[in-house]
Amino acid sequence: MKNSRRFSLKNKWILITGASSGFGAAAARSFGAEGAKLILGARRVDRLEKVSATAKKSGARAALFHELDVSRTDSVEAFIAWAKLKLKSQPLHVLINNAGGAVGLDPVASALDADWEAMIQSNVLGLLRVTRAALPLLPHDAGASIINIGSVAGRTAYAGGAAYCAAKAGELQITRALRHELFGTGIRVGTIDPGLAETEFSIVRFKGDKARAKEIYAGTHPLTAEDLAETMVWMASRPPHVNIDEMVIKPTDQADVGKVFRRK
Repeated sequence: MKNSRRFSLKNKWILITGASSGFGAAAARSFGAEGAKLILGARRVDRLEKVSATAKKSGARAALFHELDVSRTDSVEAFIAWAKLKLKSQPLHVLINNAGGAVGLDPVASALDADWEAMIQSNVLGLLRVTRAALPLLPHDAGASIINIGSVAGRTAYAGGAAYCAAKAGELQITRALRHELFGTGIRVGTIDPGLAETEFSIVRFKGDKARAKEIYAGTHPLTAEDLAETMVWMASRPPHVNIDEMVIKPTDQADVGKVFRRK
């Protein structure tokens, strides 16, 4: 029997950043399966076209896409202006701030400014830019949600992760601040902080070194993009009076950032 207390996502507009792969692409499929209408943004437009097609096959009522680079204010503003035109005065009910990532795993003594700046731009400033631009599109009524995708790295530091841990800690505090700022509007604000998850994340972190990225997951059963996507849908579909503040999700093979069970 279907739970009538769920907030229905059918025909609701969902905006997903970083939608060309990983968590974002999986979210497009999962929200699509709910009969939602999607606005997808990422830098790799060729991949967005494929994600859009897959989301429609999953059941999405619409799956529109446009180039988006969250590290550039002009790109964010152009994307949201385009989205506003496509919405045609309809409200945006869910904003998924997924764009982000890690670059490098070097200690502070030898890390590169460019890597630090890339992580702060995408994980912190990008989140702020998109949220600021999209807030006027969210209705001040029951059911609207902002869901930010963080990381356990924002809660526990590790060697080689100084900038990334700082960036994700920033995401966590932005989420908490937004919850205070939007108090009384009916807009729900939450974060999902995953642990070890196998996507393109480590390939990007290690700058295309697939062998090194593969070692991260060797002997483990990590989370999948689908695990996170299903959690996003669950969070967004809670009854309107329910706000899930923070969720930490790790595979059973991971007790903490530095404690992972590996099968031989």
